[in-house]
Amino acid sequence: MSGAVDDDVRRSVARGRETLGAMLSAAQTHLQKVAIAFLIGFLGSFYALWLYVWDRLQTDLFAQLPADVAEETSVIGTTPFEVPLLQAKIALAVGGIVALPVLLYYSREALRERGYWVTVGSRWKVAAIGLIAALLFLGGVAYGYFVFFPLMFSFLAELSVRAGFQPTYSITLWAQFVFLLMLSFGLAAQLPLAMTGLSLTGIVPYETWREKWKYAIIGAFGFGALFSPPDPFTQVLWAVPIIALYALSLGLTKVVVTLQRGGSAVDAGRVLRERWRAILAVPTIVAGAIAALIVAGFGGFVNQTVVPAIPYISPSEPVFTYIGPLLGLPRDLAIAVVAGAAFVAVLVLSFAYALYRAAGSAATETGRAGDPTAIDFEPLDAAGVRAAPTEAFRGLSEQEAVAQASMATSDGEPEKARAILDRFDEAEAAAETEDESDTALDEAEHPGEPGSAPDAGNDANPVLSRTTGVVDAFTTEETTEEDVGGYYYDIAFVLDSLRSRAFLLLAIFMSVLAGTFLWFLGNLPGQSAPGIDQIRGDFLGRLPATVRPEQVGIVELHPTEGLVFAIKLSTLFAALAVLPLLLYYAWPALRERGITAGDRRVLIVWAGALFVSLIGGIAVGYTTIAPAVISWLAGDAIGAGMVVSYRISAAGWLVFFTTAGIGLLALVPVTMVLFHRGGLIPYRGMRNRWREVTVGVFAITAYVSPRGVFMMFILGIPIMLCYGLGLGLLWLYTLGGRRASWGEEPGESAD
Repeated sequence: MSGAVDDDVRRSVARGRETLGAMLSAAQTHLQKVAIAFLIGFLGSFYALWLYVWDRLQTDLFAQLPADVAEETSVIGTTPFEVPLLQAKIALAVGGIVALPVLLYYSREALRERGYWVTVGSRWKVAAIGLIAALLFLGGVAYGYFVFFPLMFSFLAELSVRAGFQPTYSITLWAQFVFLLMLSFGLAAQLPLAMTGLSLTGIVPYETWREKWKYAIIGAFGFGALFSPPDPFTQVLWAVPIIALYALSLGLTKVVVTLQRGGSAVDAGRVLRERWRAILAVPTIVAGAIAALIVAGFGGFVNQTVVPAIPYISPSEPVFTYIGPLLGLPRDLAIAVVAGAAFVAVLVLSFAYALYRAAGSAATETGRAGDPTAIDFEPLDAAGVRAAPTEAFRGLSEQEAVAQASMATSDGEPEKARAILDRFDEAEAAAETEDESDTALDEAEHPGEPGSAPDAGNDANPVLSRTTGVVDAFTTEETTEEDVGGYYYDIAFVLDSLRSRAFLLLAIFMSVLAGTFLWFLGNLPGQSAPGIDQIRGDFLGRLPATVRPEQVGIVELHPTEGLVFAIKLSTLFAALAVLPLLLYYAWPALRERGITAGDRRVLIVWAGALFVSLIGGIAVGYTTIAPAVISWLAGDAIGAGMVVSYRISAAGWLVFFTTAGIGLLALVPVTMVLFHRGGLIPYRGMRNRWREVTVGVFAITAYVSPRGVFMMFILGIPIMLCYGLGLGLLWLYTLGGRRASWGEEPGESAD
């Protein structure tokens, strides 16, 4: 096993061990202080959770629940030690976070000797950045805590109660859900700091943030769909603040980058001397307007006329109060104080804006006078673009040129956009001409030089090269790219053949998924109750007389458990609906590549068999098998006086496997007979490849069943028994393999 770790890994591990040892050795004399800091964080957070946090969390986050839903909603502990262990885990994390800065501080000398301690030139800048990051993080957490969570839990709990479930959340799952989402909001709030820092360091230029704003909007709604319930309102609550934060970050980044590029060339005194009129005009107008509005009684007009006309707003106190009593000054002096304060505030902003404009002009002039590739195209018109040097366009990539042209078109300057693309094409053509001339000159100077011929291997497909390397690691013989390339090109060819049908397949998939999901939630037009509630009530009514419906409850231990179950089940039905059509359209490409043969019309029959099997399995299982299984499982517990409450994720899948699962099991031998009869997969291939099928079935069931090995065998063994039944039926149908299928010669092996 020592050969599996190379020297670089050994050296990295050794350096890490030495660094950790040096840190602990250097801080050995101060470990008592580190331990005290850890205990303060641990004990403080542990008792805060015990005495205050849990009750406060439940009160604040469930504040928007209706009264009837709030009575049904609770947070419970499912094991005797769940709450203490959860508090201990959180307290350990908090204690480690509190103790880490102390440990780093006392081990700074050891870290500095090994080059791991960052030397900071200005501590106040680090403190300012840390303060800004902390405030942004707290702002994101506050938005999630006070705005997002109350509305989201109101939606989730109301949906659960409507569906007939009891939202009884596990304290561990509920706390993990809340803390992870609050952490995600806090990290998302770091966007202004991250964008500004990346732009200042040049890692991601400001122009990239500005040009990719469309992708930012798509990403915000995409993350909203992942981290929030699948209703538009909560997705908007997640995405809109992120988009607004992105716009704010974009403006802040532009200001900071502009000051970085041209701030050194700006003289504040000169700006004040040249623009003092404009700088003073704005604050003078604003201060005069404020004073005039106060004198004219604008506050009383708003209190008496405007505020009563606004719906849903009825403040207990007036919006505007008399300024004299508020400041404790005579009215005229109070007006003067307010106008003067407004004048000073607007004066500072006006002067800062003038400095920013001067820095922007200096940055533009610096770009024009320096490197030709640093030209900013934004202030140029079409004539300026055509007059710009060629070097400015050689430094652009094709995506950057298209982005600049798109921005010009959005600004209503199509001529400028056309000029940018024309100049970029000219620069590309000139660069290609120069490359050809240089190549011809080299060949003339060094004719027939060994190694001058182009390396054909450089044109190889990188996907095949990487795949070959992976396959070589698991084979005893060398694998060539032709071996792997056949499969790669087959898959690419089949997928390319489906391109023209992709919209239809996607439309069917999304229609079935959305329709099933909306029916589960009860949002279809004319639907009186959620589909899950209808199924639950009807199914519990079919239980034997020994088990009454009110004795079997269905609960949610996770806030999104019911939604996730509905999404998974809807996705499964959508996949089953689109699978026959997908195979039907892919069949010509599969046959052309020699992967399969036979008559694809069999797939139409197979689709009908799939539908009939599902309907038959659901009918038989729903009326007979599933109620018998549930009553058998719950009967002893109810007889012993226990409270029986099943999780929706467990009870739902149990009902599915004992209803639709029965039909899918019956479909296995039917599929085998149909595929052999149509020449798609002959009997010999199914018989000779039973080992591969067994491994594949158990691998898939192990992946889709999260309950471990036991559940893998519960699902996998019935499937393989049905596969064996199908082989037996085919053995009888083919007279022991002597009768050939369509398109197969008698006795031909499928290997």
